[in-house]
This record gives sequence, C-alpha cells and structure tokens, in this order.
Amino acid sequence: MAGEALNQKKEVVSKIKESFQSAKSITVAEYRGLSVAQLEELRKQLRAEDSELAVFKNSLVEKASEDLGISLEGLLTGPNAFVVSRRDAVTGPRILRKFSKTADKLVIKGGLVEGRLLDAGGIKTVATLPPRETLLAMFIGCLQAPISKFAATVKAVADAKGGN
Repeated sequence: MAGEALNQKKEVVSKIKESFQSAKSITVAEYRGLSVAQLEELRKQLRAEDSELAVFKNSLVEKASEDLGISLEGLLTGPNAFVVSRRDAVTGPRILRKFSKTADKLVIKGGLVEGRLLDAGGIKTVATLPPRETLLAMFIGCLQAPISKFAATVKAVADAKGGN
C-alpha cells in the first residue's frame, strides 16, 4: 500500500517536471475562495492560449523543482494553482492578471519567467508586455524605418537632379 502511494507520488513529480520543462513561464497563484465554475472558466481561457492551470501538492512541486534545479522559494505556501505557459512567457500571466480583476479571490504570488524568479509585481509587469509576435513586429518596424527614410531621401535627391 505504501509502495503504491510512493509510486503515485513519483508519477506526479514526473508529470510536474515534464510540464515545467516545456514552460516559457510558470505563474503561482492562490486560488482559495474561487468557485469551481470560476476555475473552469480560467482553465478554458488558458487552454485557448496554449497554457494550462494545474493544482499540485506544494511538497511535490518543491521536489520536482529541486530535481530541475529551479527555485520557487517563498511561493509554495497555502493552496496554489500553477499556470504553465508554453507559447510565450506573457500569455499565462496576462490571462491571470485579467481574470484576477473580476475574481478578487485569485492572488498572483509570483513565478518563473525564462528561469528567473519574480515576485507578484514582476509577474504583473510581465503580464502588461505585448505578446512575442507583436514585439517582433515592432522590432522589424524599427529596423525598416531608417531604410525606408533613406530610400525616400535617395529618391527625392534623384528626382530633384533628374528634374533639372
């Protein structure tokens, strides 16, 4: 009986490690006081963005974290939900932040973003960033602007010389 329980715990730790390894960000939030309907709605919103919400025992998350060499120090107290974002580091925190505005019982505690431990304020800051695709588009726009201006200047000079 005890051996079976130990095997089940090992399976859960393995599942946690697998989930955390594929994550761009991991957000820890206290969900005490949320209804089942609210949790299901949050899960639905997260699934639509290639993220997931899971509830595990803190001791098992701590074991999995130690095995992976990551630290969730200070975040593993009380009933926690773990939001794993796979597509980009911003998605999970953004959805949690938006959801917490309507569900005041949901408290963002902190998390890991690309291997860095952040407190609640840091996670909320990450949540305000645009998605990766938008940032890349903005960057490309910045790169193209000088080239476009240069091309327009050369064309204007050529038109001015050609017109005389």
